[in-house]
Amino acid sequence: MPEMSFEQMLDESFKTIKNGEVVKGTVISVKPEEIILNIGYKSDGIITRNEYSADSNLDLTTVVKEGDEMEAKVVKVSDSEGQVILSYRRLAQEKGNQRLQEAFENDEVLTGKIVQVLKGGLSAEVDGARVFIPASLISDGYVKDLTQFKGQDVEFKIIEFEPRKRRVIGDRKSLIVAEKKAKQDELLATLKVGDVIEGTVKNVTNFGAFVDLGGIDGLLHISEMSWGRVENPAKIFHEGDTVKVFIKEIKDSKIALSRKFPDENPWNDAAEKFAVGNIVKGKVARMADFGAFIELAPGIDGLLHVSQISKEHIDKPSDVLSIGQEVEARVVELRENEHKISLSLKALNRPEDEKQEDSDYADVDVAAEASKEDAAE
Repeated sequence: MPEMSFEQMLDESFKTIKNGEVVKGTVISVKPEEIILNIGYKSDGIITRNEYSADSNLDLTTVVKEGDEMEAKVVKVSDSEGQVILSYRRLAQEKGNQRLQEAFENDEVLTGKIVQVLKGGLSAEVDGARVFIPASLISDGYVKDLTQFKGQDVEFKIIEFEPRKRRVIGDRKSLIVAEKKAKQDELLATLKVGDVIEGTVKNVTNFGAFVDLGGIDGLLHISEMSWGRVENPAKIFHEGDTVKVFIKEIKDSKIALSRKFPDENPWNDAAEKFAVGNIVKGKVARMADFGAFIELAPGIDGLLHVSQISKEHIDKPSDVLSIGQEVEARVVELRENEHKISLSLKALNRPEDEKQEDSDYADVDVAAEASKEDAAE
């Protein structure tokens, strides 16, 4: 058997490695763009910036130092300069993918850092592996600016795991929905009809306003906004306003709110203020062919029938009256239980005890006429 040369003996003293193998080494040199490892082989191993991280601007001297031990994957056993090309990034990705697979199989919640904003979503990193979170699964609502998440740690679940196809999908939305639902259930269990609570106006529509009560929304319908008439909710409430309301009804998870507090009911002292014979003042609020409705107080209208506007014949109220006009009239009828008040201009100059003799008004059912107006609305 021929004797081995010194070079051959030296080669034999080093371990053998192959492509794809995982090796452990000690950092012997670090530059901003590369790391040199002593891996116990005849050639040192080199990790370029690109094979360490996806961050093309990363200064490697800020993440490792001489003497550190680290593992890497062999990419190429020997390049043209006799060095071994290693990859820390690929090994981390493999380990990370194992972590993602376990989380996927166990329906586990993961925390990852958003490292990149992509078209249509975000890229999160977990233990070196990447997860794509589509924009539709970022939140439970539309997110216009995804850059706000860059650099943040976010929680999500893996809902698709196909690393060979580079398809690893994360879902943050379901966690947010579940968390909100839990808070809503907890809050709902503490609420009861009659509770007075402060909330924040979340959204205003033509039929009412949705109020955030601290994790659950309630609807403040236009008819419950005030004892007075509300034509347009947007003129009264704006998004972000703080409002004091009370709970009128709870049905399943739906909450009906009101601002018509009983102690503020304008009809509480109506019997005294609007007793038959009293002379009252108000503004013309709206008109119909049969008469004009006079606002006597917020939430209280009186009907001035067309036959009681003038001693002379009038075809319709708009012939002599206009919206917003101030008028003075006498109360000729009060139906407190029905919240109906009948007024007369003709009766202004009569003694209170004089018997009404207007035959054209005597047969008028004021409540019925008012009901026609309500139905028309």
